[in-house]
Amino acid sequence: MLERELSGIDTFIINVDQCVRTLFRGPHESRRAYPAEGLEDHLQSDAERRHSEALMRVNHAGEISAQALYQGQGMTARDPVARETMQCSAHEENDHLVWCEQRLYELGGHTSYLNPLWYLGSFCIGSLAGCVGDKWSLGFVAETERQVVRHLDGHLASLPHSDIKSRAIVEQMKEDEAHHATVAIESGAVPLPQPVKRLMSLAAKVMTQTAYWL
Repeated sequence: MLERELSGIDTFIINVDQCVRTLFRGPHESRRAYPAEGLEDHLQSDAERRHSEALMRVNHAGEISAQALYQGQGMTARDPVARETMQCSAHEENDHLVWCEQRLYELGGHTSYLNPLWYLGSFCIGSLAGCVGDKWSLGFVAETERQVVRHLDGHLASLPHSDIKSRAIVEQMKEDEAHHATVAIESGAVPLPQPVKRLMSLAAKVMTQTAYWL
């Protein structure tokens, strides 16, 4: 049975459904095992717990943004290979989203109140990157993931050593993000101009500092 080509209305409905699922009804189930499964909490104070909670809220907000970025880029990608590359990475990012949300609830925390804003902004950025061209869009993926790896390194240095559950999640996320950058480069990504990289870093800093508290 032949699959029909999706119309513009089909694509719009799929994107709206994905947005609603991500923001309001919870993401799809994780395809992989929870990295913290079987580990025990060893947090020693409320201050440590609050700090871990805030860092995992930042990571969750980042994964909300990642879903929107990949959705926007996939929607505007011209090359089927580039589109498939982004879809595969988005599936793994969804795992991260599930893990971060589960860990937040374990810590007694909440997700960022500004998640709809992070999603909308990232979707617009992803769509714009895709419109510029597939090689530039893949370059945006590669640079984003490199910056995320540095960000996660900072979290591993900041997380309480007693929080082995959060550390296990972040370590797996870091490994996946580095892989996504490599795949994007191998798929034809071109390096972004330095001003664009600095702007991306500034935008990420605003989001992470805000999501820590909100």
